Amino acid sequence: MTTIPMFPLSILPLPGELVPLHIFEPRYRQLLQEAETDDISFGIFFNSTINKEKIGCLMKLESVIKRYPEGESDIIVKCHDVFTMEKLYRNFKSKMYPGGDVSLLEADVNEMGGGKLTELFQEYLTKRNITRQQSLFSIYAIAQELNLELNDRYIFLTSNYAKRISFLTQRIKYQVQILNHEEKSKDVFHLN
Repeated sequence: MTTIPMFPLSILPLPGELVPLHIFEPRYRQLLQEAETDDISFGIFFNSTINKEKIGCLMKLESVIKRYPEGESDIIVKCHDVFTMEKLYRNFKSKMYPGGDVSLLEADVNEMGGGKLTELFQEYLTKRNITRQQSLFSIYAIAQELNLELNDRYIFLTSNYAKRISFLTQRIKYQVQILNHEEKSKDVFHLN
């Protein structure tokens, strides 16, 4: 259990994912300043009614893209881990921003999905005309490429490894099926 700065948002990044944020509230501008100067990590708590497991993501500042005269900023943060939150505090220590007691789940950003999932994913990428140099993909990279919606991200992150593989396999098969139907429809419909 550790206490970290917290940023409640209605987003759920996946490990390894880069996320753009627009920082405008004074309390989160304070958090950004500390993330820049002290290189601290912070949590994005998934602020949603579906979040029964009280999960969130451990984030780290990657870069500041733009600073505005009014003090606002556009930034990029990267997800490094997933956590469950035990308690949310209105203020982190003596700061303006919230904090929370969390238990890190120690997600392995490089956790591979195995041969069958990788083969299926390669087929999906080929059908979408996406070429990649690598031959192996982490389960998180696959999930990111599938652009999962919030409910699906939540299911994915709260499942064990075997269920994650099954979940991704089903999603890829579904996407491949849609792409196959799309390809067939090109032969049926002719544009004027």
